[in-house]
Amino acid sequence: MMDIHLLGAFQPEQWRDLYVMLGTTAGALIGLLFVAMSLHLDLMVSNPIFRLRARNNTIHLLIMLVQAGLLLAPQPEALLGIELVLVNLTGLRLPLSFTYTYFFTNKASRHTFPIYPFITYTSSYVAGMIGALALILNAGWGIYLITASTMVVLVAVALNGWVILLGLGLAEMAASAKQGASGHSTPSATTPADRPA
Repeated sequence: MMDIHLLGAFQPEQWRDLYVMLGTTAGALIGLLFVAMSLHLDLMVSNPIFRLRARNNTIHLLIMLVQAGLLLAPQPEALLGIELVLVNLTGLRLPLSFTYTYFFTNKASRHTFPIYPFITYTSSYVAGMIGALALILNAGWGIYLITASTMVVLVAVALNGWVILLGLGLAEMAASAKQGASGHSTPSATTPADRPA
């Protein structure tokens, strides 16, 4: 049976190890993302979808890193809650701005709307904001929502990173095949990863 005390006041010391791990993971993934981008810089520059995906992944990871740092810093619970509301609002801006761009601009080059990434990131950051508001109101259960939100974003970013790497590999294979067929080098920006997330 769950100890009811766990749902009471927020106790940051109980969450320290988890957020050290999440912050370290976010920092390591940021470094790996930069390494992958630098190894495929020509494709990153020539393909706007890769650029957008890589930029969004970097921002999501930076938000995770900042959030972990805030949760590890000694500070009043209400102040922490306010900071986390602002951080999650920053994260929520990404799927909302993409949705606005998709429906109100660039209509000529519209692909299928990526509904699953939109739902994943939007619901995660909304849950994070609700959890942060709970902390402001001294409700310790808010940390569970914040943690679940962070975990979902981490999984989504990792899967999106896999799609980026797969798309880069396929684009390089297509470019090599085209170069072999034509006998000269032309950079290719074609990829099946045609939806930003």
